[in-house]
Amino acid sequence: MPKFFVTEEQIKNNSIEIKGQDVKHIKNVLRKKQGDELTICDSEHSSDYLCKITNIEDEIINCSIIEKLENNVESNIKVTIFQGLPKADKMELVIQKSVELGVYDITPVEMKRCVVKLNEKDKNKKIERWQKISEVASKQSGRNIIPKINQIINLKEICNLYEQYDIVLVAYENEQKNTLKEELNKIKSQLQGQKQIKIGVLIGPEGGIAPEEIELLNKTGAKIITLGKRILRTETVALNVLSIIMYELEEAKQ
Repeated sequence: MPKFFVTEEQIKNNSIEIKGQDVKHIKNVLRKKQGDELTICDSEHSSDYLCKITNIEDEIINCSIIEKLENNVESNIKVTIFQGLPKADKMELVIQKSVELGVYDITPVEMKRCVVKLNEKDKNKKIERWQKISEVASKQSGRNIIPKINQIINLKEICNLYEQYDIVLVAYENEQKNTLKEELNKIKSQLQGQKQIKIGVLIGPEGGIAPEEIELLNKTGAKIITLGKRILRTETVALNVLSIIMYELEEAKQ
């Protein structure tokens, strides 16, 4: 069943108002009519509702709540992907698939070897487009939240965010010894019983992470890891790391 996101302000008593682009999608694409059912999610509280359409207007669709659904698909493992800005539309792929795999939020990062250079106007346009991609992927995969695409930052700004995370992992092709598995095993033992785990994962752009950047990250407390013998494309790393983290830690926290 199609799923749509609303804010808390759109829920009043036992009714919900749908506004914006979703109205056109429901009317013109899905061709829903009065009496049809929809799943609507309060994105601020991760609450799903089964609803019936009671009225369709040009810019608003009114729905009545039939029941609140027990359908919390969100993980207590909150992963932030810090993605070095890649070329072309690779960022869109990273966002789409990371949202499907359960990412909490995504922060684009300007790094020394990034080919892409954006001015402030272009940055705002990109963030707006990327957020829409996150929303569409959230609907498709049945998420209870729309992962936020944060503003583009630089490497030094990441170092100032470390205290927000239980651990920050950096995937680096020249690391030989410290593996993702080893770091996740440490997390399992150190954070056992903790209700939520916050993990940051930094991924370099196509050219990789420069040695001086690795040195800075290492000095400020990040854990530099290898992902194995093969070098992965930048758009593959997030999917690889997210899949492993969710498998290992969600299983451990059940």
